[in-house]
Amino acid sequence: MQKIKSLMARQGLKSPQESMADLSPVESFRIPSKEEMRELREQPIDPQAEQEIIDSIEEVYFSNDSFDMVQHELQKLPPELNLQELEEYRDKLKRQQAAVSKKVADLILEKQPAYVKELERVTALQTNLQLAAVICTNARRQLSVAKEGFTEASLGLLANQRRRQLLTGLLKSLRTIKTLQRTDVRLSEMLEEEDYPGAIQLCLECQKAASTFKHYSCISELNSKLQDTLEQIEEQLDVALSKTCKHFDVSHYTKVQLAYTLLGKTQTAMDQLHMHFTQAIHNTVFQVVLGYVELCAGNADTKFQKMQYKDLCTHITLDSYIPCLTDLCKALWEVMLSYHRTMQWHEEHDKEETAPPPDDAAAAVSDELVVDRSYVKKKLEHGLTRIWQDVQLKVKAYILGTDMSNFKYDDFIVVLDVISRLMQVGEEFCGSKSEVLQESIKRQSVNYFKNYHRARLEELRMFLENETWELCPVKSNFNIAQLHEFRFMGQCRSPSVSPSRQAVSSNSLVQEELSLFQQYLQEGNPFEMHIEHKEEETEDVLASNGYESDELEKSVYQDYDSDSDVPEELKQDYVDEQTGDAPLKSVSRETIRSKKKSDYNLNKTNAPILTNTTLNVIRLVGKYMQMMNILKPIAFDVIHCVSQLFDYYLYAVYTFFGRNDLYESSGLGLISSRLRTTLNRIQESLIDMEAVGESVGVHGPAEDRKEKVPSPHLSQLVVLTNSGTLYGLAQRVVATESLVFLAEQFESLQSHLDTMMPAAKKPFLQQFYSQTVSTASELRKPIYWIVAAKAIDYEQMLLMMAGVKWDIREIMSQHNVYVDVLLKEFEQFNKRLGDVSRHVRIPLPVSNVLWEHCIRLANRTLVEGYANVKKCSNEGRALMQLDFQQFLMKLEKLTDLRPIPDKEFVETYIKAYYLTENDMEQFIKNHREYSMKQLANLVNVCLGSHINKKARQKLLAAIDDIDRPKR
Repeated sequence: MQKIKSLMARQGLKSPQESMADLSPVESFRIPSKEEMRELREQPIDPQAEQEIIDSIEEVYFSNDSFDMVQHELQKLPPELNLQELEEYRDKLKRQQAAVSKKVADLILEKQPAYVKELERVTALQTNLQLAAVICTNARRQLSVAKEGFTEASLGLLANQRRRQLLTGLLKSLRTIKTLQRTDVRLSEMLEEEDYPGAIQLCLECQKAASTFKHYSCISELNSKLQDTLEQIEEQLDVALSKTCKHFDVSHYTKVQLAYTLLGKTQTAMDQLHMHFTQAIHNTVFQVVLGYVELCAGNADTKFQKMQYKDLCTHITLDSYIPCLTDLCKALWEVMLSYHRTMQWHEEHDKEETAPPPDDAAAAVSDELVVDRSYVKKKLEHGLTRIWQDVQLKVKAYILGTDMSNFKYDDFIVVLDVISRLMQVGEEFCGSKSEVLQESIKRQSVNYFKNYHRARLEELRMFLENETWELCPVKSNFNIAQLHEFRFMGQCRSPSVSPSRQAVSSNSLVQEELSLFQQYLQEGNPFEMHIEHKEEETEDVLASNGYESDELEKSVYQDYDSDSDVPEELKQDYVDEQTGDAPLKSVSRETIRSKKKSDYNLNKTNAPILTNTTLNVIRLVGKYMQMMNILKPIAFDVIHCVSQLFDYYLYAVYTFFGRNDLYESSGLGLISSRLRTTLNRIQESLIDMEAVGESVGVHGPAEDRKEKVPSPHLSQLVVLTNSGTLYGLAQRVVATESLVFLAEQFESLQSHLDTMMPAAKKPFLQQFYSQTVSTASELRKPIYWIVAAKAIDYEQMLLMMAGVKWDIREIMSQHNVYVDVLLKEFEQFNKRLGDVSRHVRIPLPVSNVLWEHCIRLANRTLVEGYANVKKCSNEGRALMQLDFQQFLMKLEKLTDLRPIPDKEFVETYIKAYYLTENDMEQFIKNHREYSMKQLANLVNVCLGSHINKKARQKLLAAIDDIDRPKR
C-alpha cells in the first residue's frame, strides 16, 4: 500500500481514501463499488482526455500538508450562488474524481503480482519468528537449570576477593591523596628556604600523581591548588631572578636557572632576565638621582618622585653633581658587572654540559638543550648592546641636564675622567665606541671649553699687563713633567685613579693587562673617587735658598726670598717640599771671573728663565692637554686654543719689547718674512684691534670679535727708557727667553700632540710648529737690537769722525781718539751687561746677539763715518785701517764672539779706496750691501782725482741703477 502511495505521489495523485478523507461531511463522495469500478474501466475513455482531466485538478489537492478541501471549495464560492453553476462545478469535480479513481485502480491492478509475492515473504517471516521464540524459551529453561545446578558459594567467594582487591587499591590511593593534601606545607617551607628547584620538582611530582587519581572528585580541587602553587613559585622565581641584576650570586643564580629548566622555560627566563636588567637600570639611576635631589632640596616634598628621570636630572645642584655622577656610575657598574657574570656563568655552564648523549631519548633531550643554549647565547650577546645603550641614554640625560660651563676646571676634569672610565667600561663590556656618550660629553665639553678658554685668554691678558717681567726662581732641573698638570703624560693609566691623579705603582703594568671586569670581578669599583690624592700631590720646582752664605749669590736672588710679588693663584699651585735633592753648591767669585767674557751666566745654575706668566701658560697647556687626552673628539679645538695661548704670549712679547719703526731703515733684516707673516696672522685672527682703538675701519662681526682678545699693554712698572738698566735689558731678557723656553716646551710636546690630533687636522699642527713656534727665537734680534741701538752713542762717534783730517801726507802710528771713545763705550756696555747679569742670567745666545748687534752697528757707523769724508789721501786710508785694527784688537779682548760681525764690511770698504776705475765698476755691481751714498763717496773721493768727469758720471749712473730697484 505504501508503494502505491509513493507511486501516486510521484504521479501527483492521492489515494481514493485520502481524497475521501479530505471531504467534509457536508459533501461526502460515495466510494464507487466494484461494479462501478468495472464500469469505469469498461467505459472507453481516451487516455489523453483522462490525463487532461487529471491535469485540470488544482495543485493544492496534491499537497502533502493538512488540506481542508471542503473549506477550500466553500471559499471559492461566489457571493451570489447560482444553482446551475454549482451543479456544473459539482459534475466537473465528479469527473475529476472518477478519472483519479480509474487511474488508481489501474495502478493497483498493475502492481498486484508484486503484492502477492511480497505477502508470501511476510508469511514466511512470521513462521521463522515463531520458531525463534520457541528456541529462546528452551534456552531460558536450560539457563535456569544451570543456575540452580552451579555453586553459588564459589561465585560469591570470587566476588568478595575482587571486592577486597579493589578496596586495597582504594586504601593505597587514599593514603597517596592524604600525602598530596599535605605537600603544600612542605612547598611553603622550601620556598622560604629559596629551594626553588626542589619545590618545583615536588610540585611537578604531585601534579603527576594527581593526574593518576583524577577520577576522584577531591583530586580536582587538589589539582587546581597545585596549579596555583606552581604559579606562585613562578612569581617568586621571577622576583629571585630580578635580584641577580644588581648583586649576582652564583649559587642563587644556579638555583634559579635549574628551576626554570625544570619548568621547561629556559628561554622565557632569559626574556624575563633582560626585562629585569632594563628595569634595574631605570630604577637604579632614578633612585640615585632622586636621593641627591631630595637631599639638596632639604624638604620632604614628594613632587620629585613623580617627575620623569630626564626632568629630575635638571634639579641636580653643582655641588652634588660629581658625587651623584660617581654614585650613578657605581650603581650602573654593579648592574653591568652582574650581566657580565651572568654571561660568564652561562659560558662555564655550557662547557660542563657538552658530554655526548648515551641513547636516542637522551639525544632528543640534548637537541632541545642545544636549541635552548643557542637561544640563550644569542639573547645574551644581543643584550650586551641593548644594556649598554640603556646605560648610555641614562647617563646622557644626566650629563645634558646640567650646564657645566661654570664648573671649576678640576671638577670638569673629574667629570670627563668619570665619563672616560665609563666609556672604557662600555668598550670592554660590548666593544662599543659609546657614540651617545661621546656626543653628549662633546657638546658639554665644547660649550665648557669655549667659555673656559675665553676666560683664560682674558686672564692671560691680565697677567701680561700686570707682569713686571721679573725672574721666577725655579730649580735648574726644572721640567714641565714636574708640574702635576703634566703628570698624566708619563704614567700608566690605572683604572682606579683618574688621569690627573695617578700614582705610579709597582703593579700598574699588571693592572694594565687586566680588564676592568677582571680587576673588579669580586670586589671594588672602578669609579671609586680618589680625591684624597690631590692633597698628596707635590711640586718641587721652586729654587731653594741653600746658598745664603755666599754674598754674591745671595744678592742675585735676594729679590726672590719673598713671594710677595707672586700672585695668589700661583702660590696655591706651588708646593715647596724637599725631595731629597742636594742643595745647590755656591760658586766662588774666582770661578765666575774665570768664565768667558760673553757668558753672563751666574754659573750657579742654568735654571730656565721664565716668569710667573710663563709658568701659568705652561700650566694652562697641561690642563688643556688633560682635557684633550680624555676627550679625543675635541682634540682639534683644544690644540687650536693651545696655539692661541702661545700666539698671544708671542704677540705680547713682541708688542712690549720688539715693536720699532726703525727696523726697516736699519737694513739688517731683523724681522724675517716668516716672523712678519706670523705676527700679521696673529694680529688678524686673535687680536681685537677695535677694542684698543687701533682700527677705525671695517668693524668685524660681533661673533668674530667675541673670539678675539684686546692687545695687551705693558705694565707701567716696567721702565724701558733707563740707560742705567740698559733700557730694561733684564726685563727684555726675561720676556724673550721665557718665550724661547715656552717654545722649547711646545717642541717637546709636539709628538704627544701629534698622536692626539685627527689625521685630517695634522697639517694645522705642523704649520703651527713650523711657522709660529720655531719663530720664537727670531724675536731676539728685533728686541735686543733696540738695546744695542741705544746702549752706544753712535751719533757721537760720527761727529768725532767728521772732525778727523784724512788727507794727511804722512803715515800715522797713533790711532784716532774716536776709537778710544768707542772702545770705552763698549767697555761701559760690557760693565752694564755684567751688572744686569747679577740680577738675571744672560744666556750665551743672548749675549752673542747683543754683541753682534752692537758690533754690527759700530762697524756700519764706521763705514758711514768714512763715507762722510770729503778728502782722503793714501795716508788717510792707512789711518782708517790703523783705527779699525786698533778697534778690532781691543774689541776681541772684550768679547768672545768670533768672527767679528761685519768685519769684512768695513775692511772691504776701506780697501775699495785703492781700486781702479774698472775695478770700481765691478765693485759697485758686486757690493750692493753698501748704500748709494757710501758708494758715491768712493767714486767722488777716491777716484775723483784720477778719472775724468765722464767716467765719474758713468760710475754714478751705475750706482743709481743699483739703487733704483730698492726704491
